[in-house]
Amino acid sequence: MRLGADSEGRLLALTHDGLTSMSHPALGEFSEPVGLQSEMLYSSANNAVTHRLVPLNAPLPTYMRAPGEASGSFALESAMDELAAALKMDPLELRLRNYAETDPHEDKPFSSKALRQCYADGSEAFGWAHRPIEAGSLREGSALIGWGMATATYPMNRSEAGARIVFDSDGTVAVQSGTQDLGTGAYTVMAQLATDALKLPLHRVRFELGDSDFPKAPVSGGSQSAASVGSAVLAVVESAKQRLFEMALAAKRSPVAGASVDDLELSDGFVRLRSAPHRQIAVPALLARNRLERLVVEGDAKPGDEKKRYSMHSFGAQFAEVRVDPELAQIRVTRFVGAYAAGRILNMKTARSQALGGITMGIGMALMEATRIDPNTGRVVNSNVSEYVMPVNADIPDLTTIFVEEQDRMINPAGVKGLGELPIVGAAAAVANAVWHATGIRVRDLPITAEKILV
Repeated sequence: MRLGADSEGRLLALTHDGLTSMSHPALGEFSEPVGLQSEMLYSSANNAVTHRLVPLNAPLPTYMRAPGEASGSFALESAMDELAAALKMDPLELRLRNYAETDPHEDKPFSSKALRQCYADGSEAFGWAHRPIEAGSLREGSALIGWGMATATYPMNRSEAGARIVFDSDGTVAVQSGTQDLGTGAYTVMAQLATDALKLPLHRVRFELGDSDFPKAPVSGGSQSAASVGSAVLAVVESAKQRLFEMALAAKRSPVAGASVDDLELSDGFVRLRSAPHRQIAVPALLARNRLERLVVEGDAKPGDEKKRYSMHSFGAQFAEVRVDPELAQIRVTRFVGAYAAGRILNMKTARSQALGGITMGIGMALMEATRIDPNTGRVVNSNVSEYVMPVNADIPDLTTIFVEEQDRMINPAGVKGLGELPIVGAAAAVANAVWHATGIRVRDLPITAEKILV
């Protein structure tokens, strides 16, 4: 990683070279795309990014949450912090001076970008304005205190997905898709999306998943599930509405007779005339008139050409405080604030859970987690939780999460950018930058363990 800037902190050159190990070519290839955010996150006059592979007699690497962006952000955001220190400039100010209003790599406008607001909200909540420039200048008794920050970004991904809606004669509705819930809230947010579009109470709508007989949906990867399946749910609801409206207009002695499809709405389980809501017919009654026990409608949604016209990314700002015992070289994260702009937030509670998980993974990445490889056999030697060190509750302070309101109708019908992987990006760099601010010691390889800051 190399950065070049003028005396005012404006980037003149940026290079980022990624080297990833792979296994025998017969087992396939995996390239960790560590440099993709370096291409688009900051405005730089000259950029050069490479990704190269080295075959080894070792297991083939694969995806882990925020692949590429999480590890690549440690290099980029640590380098930006080093540059700020060399310039004796506030790290946040340096990032604002190089803020990219449009994607400098693809020369396209962003579909939306509320990163400035993330910086503002996160820094205010953290109290960043009181941070001294010089390393080692914050103390509490004998403990060294450090403040660090970093930028987070992750691309918006979306794949084709299908959904089915079933209107039952008892007035309940089932929405089905062959997706999965990893604990991220798919059951909840998809039911909420459907409920909102159908204008029905939540207790009358259920979302069903996990069955291969349901319409096809993509894997839960790339933070794409809500954007993909959510768009399919909205599409099938619209198709179902049109079907119900046509049935209502065709029914004998229909209370909406003489109207057009555009004059009708679906609300509270009734097809009704917008201009005269008392002229309505219940969906169960409509099914009975057509001798149907249920109405089943399927639909799908897939990306269009929006990615050809816009650069689509989620953004965020990470702020960390660490406390370092100078005698024992013990590092504790004592505060963390993450501010994120990820399009439409479907459910604040499940979104916060995603953010807490990502930040926790970032703290683990910074201070604890490391895969140990036997150089003779190429095998992972700490492949169990008794030897692979991960953060537990006692390692994690109270985490503050902020979600910046953002409306983006360019990306997909649901307005969702994806949130699952964004909060881990930049989290490790924020902690590492805080360690430098506390100790004056720059650690460029993770995890940051006691022996790396003992002097």
